[in-house]
Amino acid sequence: MAIIEIEKLAKSYQVYQKAEGLWASVAGLFRRKYRSVEAVRGIDLAVEQGEFVAFLGPNGAGKTTTLKLLSGVITPTSGTARVMGHVPWRRENAYRRRFALVMGQKNQLWWDLPAAESFRLHQQIYGIEPRRFDRTLAELTEMLDVHELLGQPVRELSLGERMKMELIAALLHSPDVLFLDEPTIGLDVIAQHTIQNFLRHYQQTRKVTILLTSHYMKDVVALCRRVVIIALGRIIYDGSLSGIIDRFGGEKIISVQLSDGCAQAELARYGELLTAEPPRAKIRVPRSVVSDVLSRILATHAVNDISVEDPPLEEAIAEMFVQADLQAEGKLGHVPELLNEE
Repeated sequence: MAIIEIEKLAKSYQVYQKAEGLWASVAGLFRRKYRSVEAVRGIDLAVEQGEFVAFLGPNGAGKTTTLKLLSGVITPTSGTARVMGHVPWRRENAYRRRFALVMGQKNQLWWDLPAAESFRLHQQIYGIEPRRFDRTLAELTEMLDVHELLGQPVRELSLGERMKMELIAALLHSPDVLFLDEPTIGLDVIAQHTIQNFLRHYQQTRKVTILLTSHYMKDVVALCRRVVIIALGRIIYDGSLSGIIDRFGGEKIISVQLSDGCAQAELARYGELLTAEPPRAKIRVPRSVVSDVLSRILATHAVNDISVEDPPLEEAIAEMFVQADLQAEGKLGHVPELLNEE
């Protein structure tokens, strides 16, 4: 059963166009010019209960706007959405108690107070029964290993420690739906890995539905089986990670370790030479010729090791964005593959 249902959801803004120059600025005080910006353009989406979905797109694509619509922070220009049967922008208390929104660039904790004080405030806001609050807080702090930091002012915590506290605050009332907007932005590799492990374990044990936006593909690979990609306010892909590579990663990367390192430069005749660092080299070739290239390399060179892998996920997604831009500009016909995975 779909826990998130979106139909033709759209949001546009009127943005003031400030002209250059002193006199133009003065004139703008009396007659202002605006332009319409379509942040979200009639998207349709359904998310089943217990899914962990990546919601990806370039800056300005409409990701954060969509999350704000689903959390009731803003109202749409048109279209409908229901989350657990609730219309988000009605801001019903019954709905507020069942979801949480975490934004990596926004703080919900009091900056000068210990996190424990903010947690007590959340207890009162959500009306969490004391025993349940103590039990949930103890469980979350143990999972994230931050018990010794609860009495420390938030401003003295590292970025990774603050994000752990933000997650605890968001999960104290045990929401059924969790919206995560760039939760690992700016974090070091260790902090990212810790957050990923926590989210994976929490989602699997609680079966909470999570919609995640992130620019870190490692977050997506580690956590999500389903990927929804939005560009220019429209959903251009809805399917699996492997489907992205199959449809938009038209090339393969061949890594070769040659016995004769001097022969590495010769690999350029088989494809695009990416790196040549003796004794290893990498070349990029079209998928359709991989077998032929492998046969020719093995027949011609003394090879110690050879492997074939997909190009980085970022490259395949970037190719999707390029095609979406071309289609929007009318330079590319309608591309069915941009819509849904069969």
